[in-house]
Amino acid sequence: MITIGTHQIDLGDPLVLALLIGGGLIVLLLIMVLRAAGRSAQAIDPLAGHMVQLSQRVQALSDGQHQLAGGLHHVSEAQAMSQTKVLALMEQRLADVNRSMTESLHGTATRTARSLGDLHQRLEAIDKAQANIEKLSGDVLGLQDILSNKQTRGAFGEIQLNDIVHKALPSDSYTMQATLSNGRRADCLIHLPNPPGPIVIDSKFPLEAYEALRRAENQSQLIEAQRMMRIAVRSHIKAISEKYILEGETADGALMFLPSEAVYAELHANFPELVREGFTAKVWIVSPTTCMATLNTMRAVLKDARMREQAGAIRKELAALYQDVDRLGTRVGNLDRHFTQAAKDIEEIKISAEKAGKRAHRLDNFDFEELTPEPDDPRIVQIKP
Repeated sequence: MITIGTHQIDLGDPLVLALLIGGGLIVLLLIMVLRAAGRSAQAIDPLAGHMVQLSQRVQALSDGQHQLAGGLHHVSEAQAMSQTKVLALMEQRLADVNRSMTESLHGTATRTARSLGDLHQRLEAIDKAQANIEKLSGDVLGLQDILSNKQTRGAFGEIQLNDIVHKALPSDSYTMQATLSNGRRADCLIHLPNPPGPIVIDSKFPLEAYEALRRAENQSQLIEAQRMMRIAVRSHIKAISEKYILEGETADGALMFLPSEAVYAELHANFPELVREGFTAKVWIVSPTTCMATLNTMRAVLKDARMREQAGAIRKELAALYQDVDRLGTRVGNLDRHFTQAAKDIEEIKISAEKAGKRAHRLDNFDFEELTPEPDDPRIVQIKP
């Protein structure tokens, strides 16, 4: 049984078998006829067969040529597309490189301009510093000229001492260029109480020996400058001790002011025996820094002395202050009583105002019933029944 679509064919049916056998015989006869016709054609005309074969080969060659042409066309198209892609890629790469180079050049130009601006500012700062250095050099030369002259050097020390004393002490606690009983004029006299008493500060320190010590170029010059330094300092200590330490008039010591920290350091570093000799003679060597510290200590002493001098006045003022405080307490108590009485009066006024308001309200409503009288109201007389 064979099913074709919706139809079913039974192979055991005689009619179906006959049709199948007849169809097969017809097909076989057709094949034999075709083969016989082909043999007869080849036998009749062999040249035609060769021509057919040649035509088939030419057709095959033509088909191969067409295929080769199509392949070459595809190859050329592929090559053209590849070249186009390569050119587009190269153009994109060149554009990227150009853009990158432009940005880099722009950034480099910006940084260069900024660096040139900074360099210009620094050059201006250097020019200003150079001008300041030149000005400072002129000031140093002027200071050197001042220090080279003994009189101007003394004036320089006095000016520096005056500035330090003016900053450290009250104006009424010292005298500049004070004349003593022996006719000597002190650069500065500090009015300290007894003890220790007024003390003198001298600022006329000789700097020639120190300058020679700084200019020494060999060992012999250095030894000579040190010898001159010792002689000059000892002479100055002795002169201060004799001129400015007066028994009963000044303190039993004096101050030798050095206008240079370098000289002060040189004395303590290389001439300690001179410092000890000054201690023995009660001449204390001070620099601008140590002088300021000493004067601040003197200021504390002056303040303490003035406090002691004013102790009586302070006690008197304290007694008066106590009386004022006591009087203030009494008056505050009186004021408190007045406030208490005023608060009581205000409370009574509030009660009266409340009653008056109630009466006005009753009169407005034509309610003439008597209000309940207050027992302490003197205006209401209570009638017994």
